[in-house]
Amino acid sequence: QVQFVESGGGLVQPGGSLRLSCVASGIDVKLYDIAWYRQEPGLQRKWVARLSSTDITYYVDSVKGRFTISRDNPKNTVHLQMNSLKPDDTAVYYCNVLSPFNDSPFASWGQGTQVTVSS
Repeated sequence: QVQFVESGGGLVQPGGSLRLSCVASGIDVKLYDIAWYRQEPGLQRKWVARLSSTDITYYVDSVKGRFTISRDNPKNTVHLQMNSLKPDDTAVYYCNVLSPFNDSPFASWGQGTQVTVSS
């Protein structure tokens, strides 16, 4: 069974940084594209950063230059380094692997980690 455990969130002031971690079990993350998503209250979950199985990265425009996705293969873990945080980055953050057939997340969602950016 594929499981993800996200951690590293917290309360941070605007301009601050956080590093999120996603530990995967039941799947080898280096074999798949994997993405970080975020969800604000009342809104749909949206992807913000993606790392391909060939180490190509993709970011939504709103986080380009501020967020960095990376993978630690021996630890089967994916990170999201978030710098220059803004109040608009406040959300619950999740990770998931993407299907090679339809590009959609296909595993069960973890509990996520709350990121709150506020002064």
